[in-house]
Amino acid sequence: MRIVFMGTPDFSVPALESLVSGGHQVIAAVTQPDKPKGRGKAVLMTPVKEKALELGIPVYQPVKVREESFITMLEEMKPDAIVVVAFGQILSKRILDIPKYGCINIHASLLPKYRGAAPIQWAVINGETETGITTMVMDTGIDTGDMLEKVIIPVDPDETGGSLHDKLSVAGGRLILSTLQKAEEGTLVRMPQTDEGTCYAKMLTKSLGDIDWSQSAEQIERLIRGLNPWPSAYTSLNGKTLKIWQAQVLADEYEGALGQVVKAVKGDLLVKTGKGSLRITSLQLEGKKRMDTDAFLRGYPVEAGTVLERRQ
Repeated sequence: MRIVFMGTPDFSVPALESLVSGGHQVIAAVTQPDKPKGRGKAVLMTPVKEKALELGIPVYQPVKVREESFITMLEEMKPDAIVVVAFGQILSKRILDIPKYGCINIHASLLPKYRGAAPIQWAVINGETETGITTMVMDTGIDTGDMLEKVIIPVDPDETGGSLHDKLSVAGGRLILSTLQKAEEGTLVRMPQTDEGTCYAKMLTKSLGDIDWSQSAEQIERLIRGLNPWPSAYTSLNGKTLKIWQAQVLADEYEGALGQVVKAVKGDLLVKTGKGSLRITSLQLEGKKRMDTDAFLRGYPVEAGTVLERRQ
């Protein structure tokens, strides 16, 4: 097929590679404009742009895909399908109507559950035992188009947002080949979505990681994993931001205030929560490197009775 690919972050790259290796003619890659990043504010290419240039694919970076000149160019390309993966802009009906086989989206959840911007992380935070990839024909709604194919991916007990991101990214690259083949063969079955069981996966913000110690140890541990590596879960220790990268849930109950350190000896850092306690095993103090708890306590002793507080 003649494919126009639309995507921006790392998550999109395996699908682009899969289309090329699968024998499709990717005639253009459309991605968000380059943006300054980091302390030096250097302008960096998006991951999709970087990969597309490596593969010799023409790259387009419209500020708004609704611009008349861009839509006209797409129409002139006459793509058989437009494949969209975490692109970052809403497509108009005029664009959706251009390709013969429609605009096909690779979405990182088992729709209709977890529509929205951050389905991967919310699946971990909410304690799902499985999630997956859904390919769907896009319509003018947000993740509401007819479903085409699905693949289920288990969520491991120690799954992080980062590890699940990588699994689903690869799975999406495989599934799109199956979907496009069935589209050509005329064997795809479109399954309309219902609103039953829908959970909106709102966009992640840094403030989401501010740990509320009145929650249960289980909830907090899932938050830590879901927000790893970004934006990360954190608390305040003696006025400094303390990121928590890994922890274990304990059923043990202790007296004291919520967020109080109840034990801090020999690499054991236990904190009281709304239900149970949390053993912190990997953490990072503001201005320091990430380290395991034993190494941290040797360099930065914490007294039992210290209360970890919210930053807000």
